Order: sequence, then C-alpha cells, then structure tokens
Amino acid sequence: MATYNNTSPYFNTPQNNVYLEKLEIRSIPAEKDDVIYTIDKIYEGRPDLLAYDVYGDSRLWWVIVQRNLDTLIDPINDFSAGTKIYMPKGSKIKSLLGI
Repeated sequence: MATYNNTSPYFNTPQNNVYLEKLEIRSIPAEKDDVIYTIDKIYEGRPDLLAYDVYGDSRLWWVIVQRNLDTLIDPINDFSAGTKIYMPKGSKIKSLLGI
C-alpha cells in the first residue's frame, strides 16, 4: 500500500490496498499575513509554476488552490491573469505541512 508524503494533498486521506478512500481535504487556514497576489500572465493556467517560484516545490500547487477555493473553483481554468488570490507565506506552509 502506497503512502503519501506530507507535501501531498492526499496525505490525510485513508487508503487501502486497492484505492484511496473519500478525500480528506487538508485545510490551509487563512492567516493575517497572507499576501494578496494578482496572477501574472506567465502563471496563467499553471499554479504549479507559481508554487515552484514561491515555495520552491511545484508539488505544492494545491496549497494555493486550497487557500483560494472560493476563487479557484477550477484550479487550471480559473487560474487566469488578473485574478486576485491569497498566497500563504512559505514559512507558514512549511511549518503547517511539516517540511
């Protein structure tokens, strides 16, 4: 049975030998010091690239999406230039995820 590391959105989701159970969403809480960021054209449709540039790990794209569920319903198509999103600070994310 595979186990997911702490950078994965599936880290808290129960598993068995055949499949993942119902997704247990990892909460990314709002913080007072979250930065309001306007998505630049170079990141349009690519939350993974923004995650790499901000957090140093493209696998953390889901952190950005999870923090902005009210804005980014579709994590790719809603990730468009000019959209304002909240960006959690890297140090807080690393502490929250234990990385």
